[in-house]
Amino acid sequence: MPSFRYQALDADGRTRRGTLSADNDRAARAQLRAQGWVPLKVQPRAPRRLGRARRGWTATELANWTRQLAVLVGSGLPLERALAALADEVEDPRQHAVLTELRADVGGGSTLAQALQRQPHLFDAPYCAVVAAGEASGQLGTVLQRLADEREAADALRHKVLSAALYPAILTVFALAIVVFLMTYVVPQVAQAFASSKRALPWLTTVVLQASHLLRQWGWLLLPLGVAVGLGWRAVRRWPAGRLRTDRAWLRLPLLGRLARQYDLSRWAATLALLVQAGVPLLRALHTANQTLRNHVLRGQADAALALVREGAPLAAALATQPDLGGLVVTFARLGEQTGQLGTMLHRAAQQMADDAQRRTLRLTTWLEPLLIIAMGGVVLVIVLAVMLPIIQLNQLVR
Repeated sequence: MPSFRYQALDADGRTRRGTLSADNDRAARAQLRAQGWVPLKVQPRAPRRLGRARRGWTATELANWTRQLAVLVGSGLPLERALAALADEVEDPRQHAVLTELRADVGGGSTLAQALQRQPHLFDAPYCAVVAAGEASGQLGTVLQRLADEREAADALRHKVLSAALYPAILTVFALAIVVFLMTYVVPQVAQAFASSKRALPWLTTVVLQASHLLRQWGWLLLPLGVAVGLGWRAVRRWPAGRLRTDRAWLRLPLLGRLARQYDLSRWAATLALLVQAGVPLLRALHTANQTLRNHVLRGQADAALALVREGAPLAAALATQPDLGGLVVTFARLGEQTGQLGTMLHRAAQQMADDAQRRTLRLTTWLEPLLIIAMGGVVLVIVLAVMLPIIQLNQLVR
């Protein structure tokens, strides 16, 4: 439905500005008159251009903004005034532009959830569903507090996992750079030094020299090959069947598969718990929470469980039929259904899976760091031996 910007006079003679949705400008004017306002100007609202500065906030910025709004709304401040206060205080032009539009939409008669839905590049479906439930129940401040807690917890887990994987990644890059330097600069110098010698070189030196020659002659192919592999991977991921197969293969990896499953399911369970606690009906909460699953195999199984729940099956029984959704989630969901505290139990399941994923990540990186150092030392040792063996043989001949 098209949106229109308006300027009107209310019953007290004050000027009102904002936006509203209507089929045409005549219907927009009729909506204003129905509120007892006198329309002065109604014009179509220009479509949003999602420029670089408007593509999105960081997860930390979104969580902080949600908490600030929750505090203001929970203090009894009207929503429009709360948005205006946040817009006046913010210094980031991206956030200021977004908050100004949200304030205009809310001032035009839209609910906060409707205003958020008009900016899907910033606010995803679960976020909007939780806000809509909070507005419907009259507990928007409390729901926003829970939403901020959930977003901060998810962001903290993501940062911990990335931080744990950062050091091995940096170590791997430096190790490859050192090996490439030795193979393309140091080893060729050794080859030139022994080029005039008619003696047979040790087999290890010969192998390293051949590898160095291949790397210098054909190493430039690595860049286009990497680009081709990246483009091919993107093409496969865009193909539904290809993405399903790659996601299934990822889940079957020995260590990373279980870690990815726990990380994805912890966010799904946390979102489902938040929606249930906010008062969203279970079917709608499941449908919305399933959209947070990035792995399409897990999403397909979650949708299959949703179909069973729609037919009347309990949530725990529906989840138990899916091979990758069973275990901890099923146990806590069954306890939640038996005690009438489904949201609380799902929240505990999400916390436990997030903690387990964090512990596994730390354990994996703890083992990976020394293994990388040993591997790097082994490669450098081979190159050094390949360089030193001919020198040792030459010294023995001189003696």
